Amino acid sequence: MKLYLLRHGKADWPNWDKPDDDRPLTDEGRKQLAAVAKMLARLEIAPVILTSPLPRASQTAEIAGKHLREKIRVEPLLRPGFDAGKLKKILQDFSGDSLMIVGHEPDFTRTIFQLTGGNTKLPKAGVALVDLDISSMKGELRWLVPPKFAKE
Repeated sequence: MKLYLLRHGKADWPNWDKPDDDRPLTDEGRKQLAAVAKMLARLEIAPVILTSPLPRASQTAEIAGKHLREKIRVEPLLRPGFDAGKLKKILQDFSGDSLMIVGHEPDFTRTIFQLTGGNTKLPKAGVALVDLDISSMKGELRWLVPPKFAKE
């Protein structure tokens, strides 16, 4: 199975005085994600897209879904604290061969390590592809693309 891990874009608001979970994407974050989503569209991928319910992640998923022409679904297990164990729960009901999950750090770095043994760092608006054997929950990191490489 192809597992795409897409980290939410930039959501750093210096004077933010509301709960951290409510932070939306910045304009820069939206621009970076549009470039990443266009790159993914050029690859002609068609994954099922699941997103964390937090605004910065769901906005990221909406941008990806628009460019990939795929619907998105909110998955509460993708909230901060996500790991390979929670991914296994998600995959129990999944029958496709291509899944994109949209979420947060340090969760995705930890999950990639748990699945592949690869020591990485997924930047904001970065995307990684893991070829995953669902039966063993072991995979191979195929690529990891930071947003600066997604420009046309």
